[in-house]
Amino acid sequence: MKSTKDKVEKDRAADSGRTESDGGPANTSLSRRSFLGRAGSVTALTLAAPALSLSTPPASASAEPTPGGRHAAGGRAEKAYQIRHEAALRQKNFPLQDHPANDDEGLYPNKIGSFTKGLPHDQLGEVDARAYASLLRAVETGLPADFESLSMGSVRKFANPQAAFAFALDGPDSHYFGMPAPPAFSSAEEAGEIAELYWQALTRDVPFSEYEKDSLTAAAAADLSSLSAFKGAKAAGRVTPHTLFRGDTPGDLAGPYLSQFLLKDVQHGATRMVQRIRTLRPGDDHTYTFARWLIIQNGGIAGANRYDPKPRYIRNGRDLAEYVHRDFTYQAFLNASLMLLDLTGSRDQGNPYRHYRTQSGFITFGDPQILDTVARVANCALRASWYQKWVIHRRLRPEEFGGRIHLHKVGAKSYPIHQDILDSEALDRVYKEKGSYLLTQAYAEGCPMHPAYPSGHAIIAGACTTVLKAFFEEDFIFPFPVEASSDGGSLRRYRESKLTVGGELNKLASNIAYGRNIAGIHWRSDGAEGLKLGEAIAISALSEMKGCFSEDFGGFSLTKFDGTVIHL
Repeated sequence: MKSTKDKVEKDRAADSGRTESDGGPANTSLSRRSFLGRAGSVTALTLAAPALSLSTPPASASAEPTPGGRHAAGGRAEKAYQIRHEAALRQKNFPLQDHPANDDEGLYPNKIGSFTKGLPHDQLGEVDARAYASLLRAVETGLPADFESLSMGSVRKFANPQAAFAFALDGPDSHYFGMPAPPAFSSAEEAGEIAELYWQALTRDVPFSEYEKDSLTAAAAADLSSLSAFKGAKAAGRVTPHTLFRGDTPGDLAGPYLSQFLLKDVQHGATRMVQRIRTLRPGDDHTYTFARWLIIQNGGIAGANRYDPKPRYIRNGRDLAEYVHRDFTYQAFLNASLMLLDLTGSRDQGNPYRHYRTQSGFITFGDPQILDTVARVANCALRASWYQKWVIHRRLRPEEFGGRIHLHKVGAKSYPIHQDILDSEALDRVYKEKGSYLLTQAYAEGCPMHPAYPSGHAIIAGACTTVLKAFFEEDFIFPFPVEASSDGGSLRRYRESKLTVGGELNKLASNIAYGRNIAGIHWRSDGAEGLKLGEAIAISALSEMKGCFSEDFGGFSLTKFDGTVIHL
């Protein structure tokens, strides 16, 4: 999809009453964006009606304070309206951003670079053209009937595409935030990302604590270092076993691979929750035969996961992949919130209640607000993710790309795949182990039934982490850090360096985002750009909050994922 900025400017002109040179309406069609602008105006007028009907009572001759003081009913209603109206105006006038796509959809008539899972496919796994055209029509209209008329390939359903068109009464609108186009199908960057995914699949059972001494992770680091456009974390320009599969935010490379927030106990009310999870058996990989791959592409079901009967602490990639397979939307960040609320002295220095003598925070700047804000930004972020996924990008999933690689390597079809991945040692190892060049999946059902870019887990992680960095002291030293034993049966003290709350929150965001990559269902750029988009959404939401407080509050400060410090 191309930028709609010019069209939206015309819509805004129509909304404000401006006309073209011929004196006619600037734009007579009602686009989704023009509707958004008009809906905001209608809401403002609706809210204004009761406020304007209120009469101001005469001033009392008594010297006694009036009930409510400066927040008496009439003034209060007007102030509440003013805050909401100004927030709506800021949203309406938010600088419009472009929504560039990588043009794979237009470049390949057979849609080999687009998300097609769930639609009917031929014997090579290429989508039925009429079915894909029907999907495009439904995305263009946004009408429930058009989505319901789609021809599906099997039993699985698309995941909530109409959420891409939903409005919200709090937080920024999901259509306003832009993000860069993902790597193109034939690019060297795409080859680097898929190579990393093959290595992640090969090393799922290697404990994180053994990355720096394992021969397989050493081979992965060497191969990824040789690629021309791989953008993963590096040290001195090279991927090392220590930087392998990590993010590159401040704190990501400090200490163990896994964040403390995924290991330490969590106080859930009166219950102490030990973070042992149900894990999968070693070697429980799926979709490595072409017949099963094709069933999955058509939206069918081919197999089931096999579980380890013993709960374990997360100790390797397979465990982390299963955590982000079964978690609810903001689970990790709810747990992080509870852990931080339990750490005395971890509240941010800007919290006014750190300095008040007679009051303590609760509904504002206390536990309820922090927990509520984490949940609110999570859903706000998901709406933005779904707009990008379904309306803008429709990026194919790695499992789909793996099918193209397999067919190309066995000579069944020729595809414009970059030579970097075709020459990667990872493909030879996968073929020797599994008998195909397909990207094995940690989940029996393969990827979810929605496009890849950006990652929903990543955008939630970016938003929730940003909120927590705003409310808590990032430089606070995490007490008694731990790491999981190689079998996940216990925790042991980590003593090599000090770990900060800010660094471990960034690491948590990366773990949640890139844990989906280890499963084989997301690309690195899905995670990296999803984190940034989630961060932008949370910053917008936090900015709106400042005018709602009665306390003496100077605003939120936090460190962004790129290392810059901002004050809101």
